[in-house]
Order: sequence, then C-alpha cells, then structure tokens
Amino acid sequence: MENSIIVIFGASGDLTRRKLILSLCRLFASNLLPEDFAIIGASRSIYTNESFREHLSGAITEESETVRNAWKAFSGHISYQTVDTSDSGNFSELKERIATLAKSHNCGGNVIYYLATPPSLYGIIPEHLKAAGMNDESDGFKRLLVEKPFGYDLASARQLDTRIHRSFDEKQIYRIDHYLGKETVQNLLVFRFANTLFEPIWNRRYIDHVEITGCEFIGVEKRGGYYDDAGAVRDMLQNHLLQVLSMMAMEPPSKINASFMRDETVKVMQCFRPLSAEDLRENLVLGQYTESTVRGEKLPAYRDEPGVDPQSRTETFVALRMFIDNWRWSGIPFYLRTGKRLPTRATEIVLYLKKTPHPFFAGYASENKIVIRIQPDEGILINFGLKTPGAGFETTEVGMDFHYKNLSSGNVLDAYERLLLDAFKGDATLFARSDAVETCWEFIQPVLDYKRAEGSLYGYAAGTWGPLEAINLLKRDGREWRTPCRNLTSEQYCEL
Repeated sequence: MENSIIVIFGASGDLTRRKLILSLCRLFASNLLPEDFAIIGASRSIYTNESFREHLSGAITEESETVRNAWKAFSGHISYQTVDTSDSGNFSELKERIATLAKSHNCGGNVIYYLATPPSLYGIIPEHLKAAGMNDESDGFKRLLVEKPFGYDLASARQLDTRIHRSFDEKQIYRIDHYLGKETVQNLLVFRFANTLFEPIWNRRYIDHVEITGCEFIGVEKRGGYYDDAGAVRDMLQNHLLQVLSMMAMEPPSKINASFMRDETVKVMQCFRPLSAEDLRENLVLGQYTESTVRGEKLPAYRDEPGVDPQSRTETFVALRMFIDNWRWSGIPFYLRTGKRLPTRATEIVLYLKKTPHPFFAGYASENKIVIRIQPDEGILINFGLKTPGAGFETTEVGMDFHYKNLSSGNVLDAYERLLLDAFKGDATLFARSDAVETCWEFIQPVLDYKRAEGSLYGYAAGTWGPLEAINLLKRDGREWRTPCRNLTSEQYCEL
C-alpha cells in the first residue's frame, strides 16, 4: 500500500467527524494505514490546524482505549485548508498544500479526494480539480470517492456521470455504498462459493422465495429537509437493497477482482424484470408513518417532523415484489422492504427453501430458511425441522447460527473502515460502477414516475411493521414476512 494524501471536502460536516476521521483513526490504531500519510480537511469554515483537530477530537472520547491512545500520533497527520468550492481559484492554494505535504510525508503524487459534501457539489469539485491539474496521474494515482446519492433520478444520474467523467476516468471514481462495506455482505461470496453445502441449492430449483429487509426504528431525526426530497425509494431501495440483492444473486466470478466481480453484479441488475403499470399497482406498497406511542414514548407523525412539508406525500416505507429473469432465478419472487419507524433496526436477507415433496412430511416439516444478518448482530442462521421428543412425527423448528461477535480473534472492520482501506489499496470491488448505478436507476424510474403521479400512499402507525398492504403483498401468495428479531426489547438492537 503506497503512501497517500486524503483530502476530505466537506470536512467541517458531521460525516467527517462521526464516521471518516474515526474510521481512519481505527485503521491507524490497527496499523492498517500506509507507512506514512496525510489528511487534509477542506471546507469553507475557518479553522487552523489545531482548532480543526480539536473539533474532531470530541468524537474520540467514546472509542476504545487503543483508539484513544492512538489519537495524538494520528492527529499529527491532520491539517486543514479553507476552500470555497464555488471558487476555482481556491484550488491552487489547496494544490500547493498537497505538494508541500507530499514531500514531508513521502507521498509522491498519490491523492484521494473524498466528497463528503452536499450532492450539489459532486459535479463542481471534480471540474475545479481538473482545472487546477489535480486529476493528473502522471506523478501518482488520483482517486475520487463519491458519497450517495449519485443522482436524483435516471436523468440526473446520467448527467452527473457525464459531468464527472469529463474530469476523471471511470477507474479513478469510487462510488460509495456503505452497505457493501459491511462484513456480512462481503461474506456472501465466501458463504456461497466456498461451500458445496450451499451453492448447489442457491437457485430456482431449491429456493421458494427471497426476502430482503432494511428496517429502522428511528425517524428522520434532523434530516427532514433532505429526506422529504428523497424518500425511502431513493434513500434505501435504489442503492442499498438493490446492490445487496445483486451480490446475493450473482453468478460466481471467474476471477476475484474488482472488474470480474462487478461484471457479475451488473449482469444481475440487467436481468431485473422491468416494472409494469400492473406491478406498480399490485406489487408496490408505499407508506408513511403516523403518530403513535411506543413503549411509553410518543412518536410524531412524519408530517410533524422538523423540515417536513405538512402535506408531504414522501414515502417512509416501501415494499416491492420483483423478479430476476435469468436462468438461476427465473420465476422466484424477491420481496424487498425498507422503512423508518418500524419496530426495530435490522437488515437481513432470508432465503426460503422449497418444502419437501414427500406427502407425509410436507404436512409436518418446519420451513427451512437461511438468514443472513447484515446489521446489527452480524451473522448467519439456518432454520430446519427436527422431530419433537415423544411419540409421532411432530416437528419443531431449530436453528444453527454463527455470530461475528463470537469470533475469538480477528478484527472485523466496519463499513467505512473497509471502504477507506480499499480506497487506499486501489481495490474498487466494493464500490458501485457507473453502469450499475445507471441500471438501478433505470429499474427504479417507473416507481419515481408513479410517485410523481401521486400513486397510492398508505399510512402506518410508528412502531409497526408498515402498512397492512405490505403484509398482504406476501399473504396473497400464501407467505408472510419474517420478524427479524428474537426479541424487541431494544429499538437499537435485536438478536439474530
């Protein structure tokens, strides 16, 4: 791993303080960063190097002792540069700062630019970098990390893609979807392809249907203004859930590298069955939470949240029944749901196996399923039926499970740690490629058009599992959603 400089635009923001700097400090404490490096915070706010470090240090207090002890040495690599991103002239000063630090930290021309800024700047900053010659790779790599959302719809995503590509080549662009950085998502590939126990049944012959759930107990908190323009479809379905679905459903790559693996996920996306007018009416459920009292706490309706239009028709819940029209998955329904103010926080994939064909045991056997928990309590659970002690052949459902928290050794990186480390290494495997982003927007665009035409929006009480119509989406097929917890004693954590 080569020595590098990372420039974080939007450095005075919450993402930098709560996620990026903490993740970089943890990597440093684990000796996973390059031998030498420099971090430059860049934004319009006025800081000195010292005051910027002090601003960041407050987020370290709740970290482990190892990370807290590493902070002093780590913070010595941090400096600050005031940059008005609307003025290209500011970038010449940033370029000089980079050149100075490159010499003192022996980084050559290796620079990573992280856009932790509002999406409105995603097209502007690369243009200023190009104008200042800061995209030139003749003296070392230049990588551009872009946070979601990558576009607002299909047209804007294409426009943004074209605009960024005028300044940076595709191989330089790393589009972040932090769900892909989660350990369990990555482990999908090993779980499937390294185990002959599972890969032979990972297809339409043995799988009855698949559920993917991404639920949160929290509401929109202080993001009402942003969320009211985005909604659950843009915020979660278009990127996180479709990316996870594609990794779960992909074919085995011929080589384990970024190009081959991303080729396979895009192939899955290209096989998403287009959503027809009938699908939008019958297989899509959009919901919005209403006020409720949960465990003694009065929760406001979405329309009463700060920054939200009192007449808003923005969805906070979406459920979708969809299909993948390829050889492996033909005819198998995929049920996706995501929402805010649901009973708990959990993200998981559930594969339901077909029932036994034996006429006797078919009436007794428990439902076989594989549960892959992405967050929290990351792990894998396999449910199957065994004979209940006593006479007869009554069965009971039992489970075998694995939890990452029970590993006695090994450092499980969180999503941003994993993605930042991969950016330093130049490994783009877990970053979204241009064609993947566009293909997902093409699939989702009919849903956005349906929303714009004021399609049906259903209410659901905060703290429940969404609108009744979402339950009926499976019920009419003789199925029901899995409740993703063994207990609901905490909205922040539920056991696999």
